[in-house]
Amino acid sequence: MSQLIGVDVGGTAIKLGRFSTDGELLAELECPTPQPAMPGGVVTAIVEAVAVLDPDRLASRVGVGLPGPMDAEARVARVCINLPGWQQIPLAEWLEPQLQRRVTLANDGNCALMGEAWRGAAVGYRDVLLLTLGTGVGGGVLLNGQLFSGHGGAAAEPGLISVDPEGPPCNSGNRGSLEQHCSISGLRRLMDVEPQKLDQLARIGDPEALAAWRDYGRWLGVGLSSLIYVLTPQLVLIGGGLSAATDHFLPSALAEVEQRVQAESRQGLEIRRAQLGNGAGRLGAARLALERLRV
Repeated sequence: MSQLIGVDVGGTAIKLGRFSTDGELLAELECPTPQPAMPGGVVTAIVEAVAVLDPDRLASRVGVGLPGPMDAEARVARVCINLPGWQQIPLAEWLEPQLQRRVTLANDGNCALMGEAWRGAAVGYRDVLLLTLGTGVGGGVLLNGQLFSGHGGAAAEPGLISVDPEGPPCNSGNRGSLEQHCSISGLRRLMDVEPQKLDQLARIGDPEALAAWRDYGRWLGVGLSSLIYVLTPQLVLIGGGLSAATDHFLPSALAEVEQRVQAESRQGLEIRRAQLGNGAGRLGAARLALERLRV
């Protein structure tokens, strides 16, 4: 039982992978997230999916990524602001007796970052900021090669920083957060078209679509500028579903960073698209299970 299972819980889908201890994907599975995504239904879905993914019980450790902060012991989902009913849920305690495997929890952005650091675009880097752009804006921070989660486990929520104090209200209680401007809903405020369609329109040169993506990139650049001043990372990675359109918005984001961030704070900085796509979260969750749940 030396294999690992990584689980990435999203608002619409739960993605699972079974991995070797060197990160090789051995089996994968995706199932719909129960709607509404209440904790009990999600637990049942994870237990059933793991039984299908690992019928021979080859994995003894499970990492679960969730959209929100965990407690310092990585046992309790403290809050998932975009999922209903997720406040102080002892998810690891609920899962372990049903799975009969040890479980650790992590923020999904942290999981994606750990996946990229293990086998993706962040291999070999010590100081990394990842932003995941999709239904929300998540992310994670690697400092001196270590995942940064703060003294209480809730640090590194880059999507919740303010970029516009009078902007739209955020489920976090903030206003004008980076998430409100750079999530899918924020993009739709700029042009009321689904992201895939907006990408297609931009690729054929539609001027309104190109302008919407440029404005989106400027908001992203504003948020990145503040984060870069605090962290001075070697590498910024852009992941999540909207990262497929980086050709349209990354140039304006880079221009904003260059304008706002003094040269000393961005010396040697690289900003580019993440590598692993939707598989990063489950891989990183498995990596955290490997690190935290020593046999």
